[in-house]
Amino acid sequence: MTNRLETLPSRRLACSGCGTEFTCNPSGPCWCAEETYLLPMPFDGGDCLCADCLRLKAKQAAEAAST
Repeated sequence: MTNRLETLPSRRLACSGCGTEFTCNPSGPCWCAEETYLLPMPFDGGDCLCADCLRLKAKQAAEAAST
Protein backbone atom coordinates (compact mmCIF):
# COMPACT_ATOMS: atom_id res chain seq x y z
CA MET A 1 0.00 0.00 0.00
CA THR A 2 1.36 3.44 -0.92
CA ASN A 3 1.37 6.22 1.64
CA ARG A 4 -0.58 9.09 0.06
CA LEU A 5 1.94 11.61 1.44
CA GLU A 6 4.64 10.04 -0.74
CA THR A 7 2.90 11.27 -3.89
CA LEU A 8 2.05 14.84 -2.90
CA PRO A 9 3.93 17.65 -4.67
CA SER A 10 5.67 20.39 -2.74
CA ARG A 11 3.69 23.60 -2.38
CA ARG A 12 4.19 27.24 -1.40
CA LEU A 13 2.25 28.22 1.69
CA ALA A 14 1.66 31.33 3.72
CA CYS A 15 1.98 30.61 7.43
CA SER A 16 -1.44 30.63 9.06
CA GLY A 17 0.16 32.32 12.08
CA CYS A 18 2.14 35.21 10.60
CA GLY A 19 1.79 35.11 6.81
CA THR A 20 5.45 34.25 6.06
CA GLU A 21 5.78 32.23 2.86
CA PHE A 22 7.53 28.86 2.98
CA THR A 23 7.66 25.57 1.10
CA CYS A 24 5.91 22.44 2.30
CA ASN A 25 7.22 19.16 0.87
CA PRO A 26 5.30 16.25 2.43
CA SER A 27 6.74 13.72 -0.03
CA GLY A 28 10.37 14.65 0.46
CA PRO A 29 12.70 16.30 2.92
CA CYS A 30 10.85 19.06 4.72
CA TRP A 31 12.10 21.32 7.50
CA CYS A 32 9.21 20.29 9.77
CA ALA A 33 10.28 16.63 9.73
CA GLU A 34 13.41 17.70 11.62
CA GLU A 35 11.44 19.40 14.40
CA THR A 36 11.26 17.60 17.72
CA TYR A 37 7.74 18.86 18.41
CA LEU A 38 4.88 18.48 15.95
CA LEU A 39 1.45 20.02 16.38
CA PRO A 40 -1.71 18.38 15.08
CA MET A 41 -3.13 19.79 11.88
CA PRO A 42 -5.70 22.47 12.69
CA PHE A 43 -9.39 21.64 12.37
CA ASP A 44 -10.43 25.27 11.89
CA GLY A 45 -9.42 25.46 8.23
CA GLY A 46 -5.93 26.78 8.99
CA ASP A 47 -2.84 25.38 7.37
CA CYS A 48 0.76 24.71 8.34
CA LEU A 49 2.89 27.08 10.38
CA CYS A 50 6.34 28.42 9.49
CA ALA A 51 9.31 27.27 11.58
CA ASP A 52 9.22 30.29 13.89
CA CYS A 53 5.48 30.01 14.61
CA LEU A 54 5.69 26.23 15.09
CA ARG A 55 8.50 26.67 17.62
CA LEU A 56 6.57 29.41 19.43
CA LYS A 57 3.41 27.26 19.62
CA ALA A 58 5.50 24.29 20.83
CA LYS A 59 7.04 26.45 23.56
CA GLN A 60 3.61 27.72 24.61
CA ALA A 61 2.20 24.17 24.68
CA ALA A 62 5.14 22.92 26.76
CA GLU A 63 4.73 25.81 29.22
CA ALA A 64 0.99 25.17 29.52
CA ALA A 65 1.58 21.45 30.12
CA SER A 66 4.05 22.17 32.93
CA THR A 67 1.67 24.41 34.89
